[in-house]
Amino acid sequence: MRPSFDEIYMDLADKLAKRSHCVKMHVGAVLAKDTRIISLGYNGPPAGTHNCDVEWAEHGCPRDSKGGCSLAIHAEQNAILYAAKNKASMEGSTMYVTLSPCLACARIIYTAGIKHVFYLHSYGEYKKIASDEGVDFLRKFGVTVQRMTLPDKNA
Repeated sequence: MRPSFDEIYMDLADKLAKRSHCVKMHVGAVLAKDTRIISLGYNGPPAGTHNCDVEWAEHGCPRDSKGGCSLAIHAEQNAILYAAKNKASMEGSTMYVTLSPCLACARIIYTAGIKHVFYLHSYGEYKKIASDEGVDFLRKFGVTVQRMTLPDKNA
């Protein structure tokens, strides 16, 4: 069976997540426009700093004042930053991400002009919070957001 581009890009995001150096969560993202990939990203520390799974393998990087990772850049942020650095237009593009965007990432996604977001897993469920605030924000401001499942490769 011939996979759709949505399936291909989400499968790639899922594979990219495995590149993450984060000890707590592995997240991958693909940014595409007109059936072409314009950027990739996965969560972890900025290039040239410490790899959390090496430097702090047992517990991850030190926490910031709010209890979050002190070094991590989210997968969505990495994909958007790389696209911006390379002057790629993100207006009207689609993001595929393995974990639904947090509220901070949702604001960046909206500001970058990304119009569609597909995700595999719920950030709200992962964080044990009542709702996916990032998904709610994006939908409120006209971004199409859809949860996906990848086809069973063993079927």
